Amino acid sequence: DRTQSRPSLERVPVDPALVDVGDGDTVTIRWGDGDPERVRILGIDTPETAHPSMGWFDDQPYGRQATAFAEGVFAMAETVELVRAAETDGYGRTLGYLFVNGRNYSVLVVAARYAVETVSHYGDNGLPDEAEAVLAASRESGPVPFEPPHEFRRRMRELKDWREQRASEKRAE
Repeated sequence: DRTQSRPSLERVPVDPALVDVGDGDTVTIRWGDGDPERVRILGIDTPETAHPSMGWFDDQPYGRQATAFAEGVFAMAETVELVRAAETDGYGRTLGYLFVNGRNYSVLVVAARYAVETVSHYGDNGLPDEAEAVLAASRESGPVPFEPPHEFRRRMRELKDWREQRASEKRAE
């Protein structure tokens, strides 16, 4: 069951001091009392940073810049609001849009060319106005200077598998 257990489809105020940036498209909100909420920001996919636990050790070009962009935006936020989709993702993370000082963060990061839009692949997640704003920003900003992150992740999985196969073959020798 992927039904969101928290209030969804409405703006919920968030104290900006409670937002921890994971990377350009994921944050954690520390609600307190051991109640962190990981939020996969809707409408976008930003370049990856290294994930040694997943077997890749290299940053994707622009990954660090996308993360720094998010850190800057949330550090300067006077207000933050979260709009959750009605369902979580396959990893149990909240899917939602974040509004910083009244502006859709997904639109900001697409306009800065640190993210590709994902609405055309995943749909509007029940939030059509927010999704359309991301699509409009993508049309306006043009192509990004990096490989689509989903393609980078696929290549990194292939590289991880190759490395593991090579290590296995060397152990068998």
